[in-house]
Amino acid sequence: MRGATRAAGGRAGQLWPRPPAPGPGPPPLLLLLAVLLGGAGAQYSSDLCSWKGSGLTHEAHRKEVEQVYLRCSAGTVEWMYPTGALIVNLRPNTFSPSRNLTLCIKPLRGSSGANIYLEKTGELKLLVRDGDLGPGQAPCLGFEQGGLFVEATPQQDISRRTTGFQYELTSRRAGLDLHALSAPCRPCSHTEVLLAVCTSDFVVRGSIQKVTHEPERQESAIHLNVSRLYRQKSRVFRPAPEGEGGGWRGRVSTLLECGVRPGHGEFLFTGHMHFGEAWLGCAPRFKDFQRMYRDAEERGLNPCEMGTE
Repeated sequence: MRGATRAAGGRAGQLWPRPPAPGPGPPPLLLLLAVLLGGAGAQYSSDLCSWKGSGLTHEAHRKEVEQVYLRCSAGTVEWMYPTGALIVNLRPNTFSPSRNLTLCIKPLRGSSGANIYLEKTGELKLLVRDGDLGPGQAPCLGFEQGGLFVEATPQQDISRRTTGFQYELTSRRAGLDLHALSAPCRPCSHTEVLLAVCTSDFVVRGSIQKVTHEPERQESAIHLNVSRLYRQKSRVFRPAPEGEGGGWRGRVSTLLECGVRPGHGEFLFTGHMHFGEAWLGCAPRFKDFQRMYRDAEERGLNPCEMGTE
C-alpha cells in the first residue's frame, strides 16, 4: 500500500541546486531546517502503513525533500534510486499518541544509498549509517513526536541502490524495555522479572534444547522445549511432534554478544515479538522465579498473578 507523499514547500517541492562536484552537498540539518521552514500541508491518512517511491521522480539537476505521512503501528518504507531526502512522519493508529512510544527500525537486507536519522524538534540523531547494517536486532528508542529523516548519500551510480527499512511503533509501560535497550545481556533484577511476567508477549516454562549462532546477523537462536505455556501472542511455540514427549517447541533470539550457552534445568522465558521474531527478555531459573514470586506475593508487591507450580 502506498503512503501519502507530497513534496514540501510548494508546487514542485523545496529545491536546492546540485552542489559543485565532488562536494558532499548541504548538511542534513540544513536540508531539514529548510523544509521545516517551507511548511508542508499534506494530510495524515488513517489507514496507510507502508510507502514505496523512487528518486527518479525528482528533476535530475535538483535536490528535493519529500514528506511522507504514515499513520500505522508497523510498516515498510522502500526508496528506490534515492536522491535528495525524505521526511517520514510516523503516527500510530491503534492507541493515543500521548502515551509513551517506542520506535524500532530494521534495515531491509541489502539496503543502501542513504543515512537514516531520527528528527525531533529540529535536531537529528543518526540511527543507521549508509552501508552499516549493524547487529541483527534493530535500534529502538523512545519516540514522542517527530519523524525519520532519510538523506541520500552522494553516489556515482544510483541504479542499483534501494534504501528500505521496516518500522514498529509500540506503546509499552514506562521502563518495560529499559533492560532490553540499555543492557540486553545483563541478568534481570527481581522487579524486572516480575514486570516481564505481566507484560511480555510470551511467558513459558521450559528447558534449552540447543543454541545455534548466526555471526552474519550477530544473533543467537535458543531452541526451547516448553513444558508449560503461560502466554503467547503469536504462535512462536507449537505442539511437539508425536513421540517427542509432549509439550511445545519453539525458538527465541538474542544478541550473539550475550554468549548464551545451553544450561541444565528449567527456566522461565519471557520476551517480546520484534518484526515477527521472538526476542528473549528475562530468563531466570524457574526455582529462582518461584522464590521471588512468593516473596513479592507475601509482601503484596506482585504486579499480577500467575501459577508458579
